[in-house]
Amino acid sequence: MLNSNLSGMNLHIRPLKITDNVELAALIRTVFREFKIDRPGTVYTDPTTDDLFALFKGEKSSYWVAEVDGTIAGGCGIYPTPGLPADHAELVKFYLLQNFRGLGIGRKLLEACFTSAKEKGFSNLYLESFPELDTAVGMYQKVGFRHISAPMGNSGHYACTIWMVKEIEYGN
Repeated sequence: MLNSNLSGMNLHIRPLKITDNVELAALIRTVFREFKIDRPGTVYTDPTTDDLFALFKGEKSSYWVAEVDGTIAGGCGIYPTPGLPADHAELVKFYLLQNFRGLGIGRKLLEACFTSAKEKGFSNLYLESFPELDTAVGMYQKVGFRHISAPMGNSGHYACTIWMVKEIEYGN
């Protein structure tokens, strides 16, 4: 868990709780509607979005929630998506509400996920995204994700058109 003061706001990065399910599902769908990517073949229609706590119970997965002054601002997780190589996890369900973007919260969530991935023995993270999320894609590139030409694994999110992978850095 991480507590920090970010631009005068109290940021708390913590593990997902069962009581977060409804609020996080609504938050994710709000972001999808905002970017007009609320369509089949995405997290928007994925039934696991409504019960993230159950999805992330496995020992090889984790989900981090960002709270700002007691309000859920967003979240992000890692998940051993079926069909990925054994040393890969997927960076999943990474969304922030609009008024919390650009403040460094996303970077803190990514750092929590990178640490989790290392602790769980993964050496690569894979993600799927959309051109409409170009700011997020730019952030992924800044932290070392590179584009790949085709999807990996069996996420079921066939509508995604951007696929990226990052080698996890160990050590400092």
